[in-house]
Amino acid sequence: MKNAARSRLIFALDVDRFEEAENWVKQLRGKVEVFKVGKQLFTRCGPDVVRMIRREGGEVFLDLKYHDIPNTVAKAGVEACRLGVRMFNVHALGGREMMARTVTEVDALWPRGRKERPLLLAVTILTSSTGETLREVGIERSVEEMVPRLARLARDAGMDGVVASPREVGLIREACGRDFVIVTPGVRPSFAALDDQKRVTTPAEAIASGADYLVIGRPISAAADPVAAADRILEEINASLEDG
Repeated sequence: MKNAARSRLIFALDVDRFEEAENWVKQLRGKVEVFKVGKQLFTRCGPDVVRMIRREGGEVFLDLKYHDIPNTVAKAGVEACRLGVRMFNVHALGGREMMARTVTEVDALWPRGRKERPLLLAVTILTSSTGETLREVGIERSVEEMVPRLARLARDAGMDGVVASPREVGLIREACGRDFVIVTPGVRPSFAALDDQKRVTTPAEAIASGADYLVIGRPISAAADPVAAADRILEEINASLEDG
């Protein structure tokens, strides 16, 4: 069961230096299977940081949230695949055509079922967003309405899953079924601070509600003993998996 828990945990490499990222990968490789590379680290270090993680035996969640015209996003998705990432994401708000075009171009080179094919994910609503945030940009529907709506759009476009707050996992499962992958940021164990996340829950609650992967950063990186913090999170995930 420990390996099952480790496969569910994604560590967020929210750092700005290659050496720091490499240190975290080496330190946590025994506890974490997938490492998230976001905009800050990728902008600073580029594809080399992805290659380093894979060289160290880790997998990569490339979290660049592509959102552009369909052709541009599709071509970027193909390049993400060529890097050998485990998963990458686009913004569901980019629309069905953008997502479907990306799926089509990836499928042409890496058909479904091939081991090398990454998971194609769509971001629904950011975990830092609230109903007020949506209204500011002209979206009058609530977060609870928008998340399953965008998840269904992603599923119908052929995406493998979504990135969404753990608080909306149940809504997504109801809308999209058990086989649709859900990656959840905004997960905070009880011993950690909320930081700038608004819609959060604990690792056990996220797993119990049906999340497949949990993205966790500062509760590990800011801990006095990061390895021990990762162990505590894995124990919580284990307990939830066993209860399920």
